[in-house]
Amino acid sequence: MTRRLLQMSGCVVDLLYEVDQVPSAGEEAIVRGFSIKPGGGFNAMVAASRTGMAVGYGGGIGSGPFAQIVREGLTAEGISCLRHPDRTRDQGCCTVLIDAQGERTFVASEGAEGHVSPGDLEQIAFAEFDWTLLSGYALHYAGSRDTLCHWLETAGTIPNLVFDPSPVVAAIPAQARAAALQRAHWVSANAREATILTGLGDPAEAAQSLAASRPGGAVVRAGSGGCFVALGGVVEHIPPYPVQVVDTNGAGDAHVGSFIARLSQGDTPALAARYANVAAAISTTQKGPATTPTRSVVADALNRKEAS
Repeated sequence: MTRRLLQMSGCVVDLLYEVDQVPSAGEEAIVRGFSIKPGGGFNAMVAASRTGMAVGYGGGIGSGPFAQIVREGLTAEGISCLRHPDRTRDQGCCTVLIDAQGERTFVASEGAEGHVSPGDLEQIAFAEFDWTLLSGYALHYAGSRDTLCHWLETAGTIPNLVFDPSPVVAAIPAQARAAALQRAHWVSANAREATILTGLGDPAEAAQSLAASRPGGAVVRAGSGGCFVALGGVVEHIPPYPVQVVDTNGAGDAHVGSFIARLSQGDTPALAARYANVAAAISTTQKGPATTPTRSVVADALNRKEAS
């Protein structure tokens, strides 16, 4: 039976600028390329879907040109939208600067995806899903924070909640952050986010701290250093899959979505993280935020790695 993932964090539209370097204040970037694509919460959903998981979008969808781009992206990937459209707002957008080394810098503003009411949650059949994904962005937005906090604190069951604190983790109010960490079965964070959450600079130690007393565990993503999986008091380093990086935008999302999908299919956490490392690495070899490869591409890469 195909497992189902519920994404509770919103999609945005990414305005993607390929630049020589991120400009200093008062300067202008030299732009080598530009595109507009759905991003934000869209990226992890695509990763899970391309890894064989059915996905439903529980975030907000607006009305307007940006919302139409997101809606078309969801349809193309076979992802169902679970809430009625917000007729008063368009989708939010994120300006993404991709420098010559493939690193990304964000400036974002929320739209319909940054607003959640109790009535919105009533439209979602939570019991139909096996896994739930929530990012820190949804808890950062003032228009969605209170409703989602109340949901985290009072919901009877939130199936296999995975919390991705996101780059705005330091700006999330303490109560909201604590509510997510209290309910999360798994936490998946990059090394910087893990340090902010735990105060520990070593990613292995941070992973162990984040996994403590959790039904699942924790993953700390270390970029080109692979990742660390903590479970039951044991931390395992999962080595990286080396590639020539073109664009890191969405790589963390590729890792999270792939990891969840592989766990849902019966992989051990270490095997799921190994798969996710390869999927996220390959995603950085292409331009764009939602470039997770299909299962067959990742399988070929894993087979080549084992044979070498």
